[in-house]
Amino acid sequence: MSGAEYAASKYNEYQVREACTLTEFLGRQMSGISRTKLKNILQGRGVQVDKCVVTQFDFPLRPGMLVRVSKRRGKTDLRSRWIQLIYEDKDIIVVNKEPGILSMAATPRQFCIKNILDDYFDKRNFKCHAHVVHRLDKETSGLLVYAKTIEAARTLQTDWKSYCYDRRYLAVLEGRMEREGGTLQSWLKDDKNYHTHSSPVDDGGKLAVTHYHTLQCTDSFSLVEMRLETGRKNQIRVQMADIGHPVVGDIKYGSGPGPLDRLCLHAFRLFLTHPTTGERLQFETPYPTSFVKLLK
Repeated sequence: MSGAEYAASKYNEYQVREACTLTEFLGRQMSGISRTKLKNILQGRGVQVDKCVVTQFDFPLRPGMLVRVSKRRGKTDLRSRWIQLIYEDKDIIVVNKEPGILSMAATPRQFCIKNILDDYFDKRNFKCHAHVVHRLDKETSGLLVYAKTIEAARTLQTDWKSYCYDRRYLAVLEGRMEREGGTLQSWLKDDKNYHTHSSPVDDGGKLAVTHYHTLQCTDSFSLVEMRLETGRKNQIRVQMADIGHPVVGDIKYGSGPGPLDRLCLHAFRLFLTHPTTGERLQFETPYPTSFVKLLK
């Protein structure tokens, strides 16, 4: 099945001709649909705008945008408290991960996102499995992409840095940042207890480079956006602790449980070149409202 055939089997597609809100547009395109049913479709994550899931009623549309409405709203949909479906085609699937779950199992039979996706594929009679391409720490939330075919997985795994051309995180850090922005560079290496240590010089570890920009500060917290140039294990958590501003809620490298009872680190942006079509896909999630409220 081609990408176009796959999309046609899953969605009704509509091209936007003039500026309006999403509900106004869908009301015209889906003549006779009740406001309640339209609300349920949106809240059920059944609408995409330019291939990104949108649930906002008054989301502004511009001419040229593509709106997709799912044809399948039933028990085979992906429904889980741990992940939300952001995008799916025949080669890849993108989800938004909640904190508290592993990207893949570290030991046999351990519950993880891969298990949820494999069960989702099985219920839809899809002859595929979720192949891990990259990971997020268990306590980190945000965007993750999995491959649905071995070919797509190999392509992304072989040259992940080239295919993932922009990956950004939002963090709440302890204390007030001294600088508006900058770049952190260090070499990271695990000890025998799998605790990651950082060195300012090359000591045989892996080079880690993080660019950061401070968005907002109080005396207690700083809201900081980060762009990864490298993707090392615990990179952000270790480097922020290095400069005296560990991630809030970091039990391993910081001061312990924070006011939100979670690690305040979220992968909000994932810009990816499609491994099969070469299309540039751009995914973003809103900033976690709980992070922003801490700064107020």
